[in-house]
Amino acid sequence: MRDSGTEGRGNTARPSRRTVLTATAGVTATATVGGTAQAGTVHAGTGDRLRGLISRMTLEEKVGQLFVMRVYGHSATAPDQADVDANLREIGVRSAAELIARYRVGGIIYFAWAHNTRDPHQIAGLSNGIQKASLELPHGVPVLISTDQEHGIVARVGKPATLFPGAMAIGAGRSRSDARALGRIAGRELRAMGIRQDYSPVADVNVNPANPVIGVRSFGADPQAVAALVAAEVAGYQRSGVAATAKHFPGHGDTDVDSHTGFPVIKHSREQWERLDAPPFRAAIAAGTDSVMTAHLMVPALDDAGDPATLSRPILTGILREQLGYDGVVVTDSLGMAGVRTKYGDDRVPVLALKAGVDQLLNPPEPDVAWNAVLKAVQDGELTEERLDESILRILRLKAKLDLFDEPYVSRAGVSRTVGVRPHLAAADRIAERTTTLLVNERRLLPLSRRRHPRLLVVGADPASPSGTTGPPTRVLADALTELGFTATARSTGTAPSAAVIERAVAAAAAADAVVVGTYNVTASSSQKTLVERLAATGRPVVAIALRNPYDVAHLPSVPACLAAYSWTDVELRAAARVIAGRVEPRGKLPVDVVRADAGEQVLYPVGYGLSY
Repeated sequence: MRDSGTEGRGNTARPSRRTVLTATAGVTATATVGGTAQAGTVHAGTGDRLRGLISRMTLEEKVGQLFVMRVYGHSATAPDQADVDANLREIGVRSAAELIARYRVGGIIYFAWAHNTRDPHQIAGLSNGIQKASLELPHGVPVLISTDQEHGIVARVGKPATLFPGAMAIGAGRSRSDARALGRIAGRELRAMGIRQDYSPVADVNVNPANPVIGVRSFGADPQAVAALVAAEVAGYQRSGVAATAKHFPGHGDTDVDSHTGFPVIKHSREQWERLDAPPFRAAIAAGTDSVMTAHLMVPALDDAGDPATLSRPILTGILREQLGYDGVVVTDSLGMAGVRTKYGDDRVPVLALKAGVDQLLNPPEPDVAWNAVLKAVQDGELTEERLDESILRILRLKAKLDLFDEPYVSRAGVSRTVGVRPHLAAADRIAERTTTLLVNERRLLPLSRRRHPRLLVVGADPASPSGTTGPPTRVLADALTELGFTATARSTGTAPSAAVIERAVAAAAAADAVVVGTYNVTASSSQKTLVERLAATGRPVVAIALRNPYDVAHLPSVPACLAAYSWTDVELRAAARVIAGRVEPRGKLPVDVVRADAGEQVLYPVGYGLSY
């Protein structure tokens, strides 16, 4: 038996009451009968034991299996008092264990802001505590634990776990092998911590530079290139034993509205949807993706009823299930987002989502309201129990595929030998080196020379780390350049530098031989643009690094050298530093068009553009 090492130690050997089964041929399963563990064999293809488990569930237990909920705290049973207070305020329970006991939830999602992901061993302990709390209940079923570990700008688990470049950086690298390796390594680390469903990869094709919510989370603007990388990453994750999730169906790439705060409308015709949005989802399905996440947006060409796709039967059942032939798990995006709440109340949204064809209901804002609404819909006949059974069977099949019935717990030793180990970190660095894109290099300014440019000033935006464990970017860049033989000084100027901040940066540039400036979503009126212009006017060589969107370069005509890093995470900044120092060649190619700032229809740098030394 495995030693969990943290919460749940020893409970892999003698759970109090649970049923464990598997859908894998020839695998020994354990069932608890009268408190004594007995062995048995389950054969593939029948699904009889899964259906038998469903038949023994009460209606309340069935409803619970459909929900994936957040919960605050680093521990399943003993969260900090502040997290207890947050749980009571938002969910009506004190802890994850109480959440499971009350609602019998089938899944739990981890967030850094919910204090679920402090460090790998703590995460593993929380996972074990959650499984123990569920498996000790009557008809106990293992919990499918999930998170959003996209890498790049969205990462819930930080260092010392391995952090990779994000999707658009991978798109710039154009390597299916790298995408597959990312999924395989990241999946191994998540599984070692007890997380077996990752809400990644993003399958949206980002054809709108003004997209406020997808952007660099997408592999790019070329549907076929995105499709190839999505399929590769899906394969990598699932070979590691973690369920991948292609999102956000039917496609969130062409919008200028954030579905977290508004209700986007995609105006693509059906032909445009088939050509632009559908290919990555088709590729993900062909690659066997275990789950697909819905989008809270309207596509009138696919369903003109005015409902978000999450609540659209023509989209989820008619297109996803019937036309694309997908029979895996469909999970909603968070039900707390504005895009799904603008038309219906929180009591109607989960019911309508199930009627549309959804299986998992993710993170409703008021779980009591949502859970009771689904229960009442069945009791009133609006939903049938058979409809719930269809979704529960898909969910249980996925849990069986992921070995949750056989191996619900993880071990401390497994974390130590898997998470953030040297070979994984080295792989992330190698992948990052293939993504940095050189867009401007006047008079061959780059690479900088330690002889001619020994003293560097690093200034610019310092956005918060996506995982809370990296950065700030100016310091990371300065440290990396210093390790490469320069003397680099960091000075944060922020995303909206004031006139006084700009003056101090310009004064500091007088003591430097060259300036490296990190930019973050520059606009025509941004004071970041003024900062770069003022620094360039000093006569000192200036190298700009776009820390997020590569579109920044269109607003920086005065800069003699510009790189796109696609994110401000440490691994990408270290790679950019090696490019600046000439230790590696810039190999990345733009995965999106960059249009002129003064003429949005004219392409300044097309897909595939990228300079080398």
